[in-house]
Amino acid sequence: MFLAMNRFRVNKGQESAFEEVWKSRDSQLEKVPGFQSFHLMKGPEAEDGSTVLYASHTIWASKDDFIAWTKSEHFRNAHKNAGDNKGLYAGHPEFEGFEAVEGA
Repeated sequence: MFLAMNRFRVNKGQESAFEEVWKSRDSQLEKVPGFQSFHLMKGPEAEDGSTVLYASHTIWASKDDFIAWTKSEHFRNAHKNAGDNKGLYAGHPEFEGFEAVEGA
């Protein structure tokens, strides 16, 4: 199992717009071999009140399945308009990938 996570610092006041981008996107993940699940999580507000933390994460059968998706037409289609939403973010997303060591 592989968990792929992106952390986003969303500019305060842009939370609804950010969430709408995710809700209305055509990810096509369900068509990709090895894809298991997706969640978008809302976290805490920054101490200075300027941003709100979000994390998106996908669960894959394997790291190889995730990497294959990042090289696919599905990935390109899902991210083709990502640059249109730069004003929502404070900086670039931060990617983190995790391979399962133990699980039930």
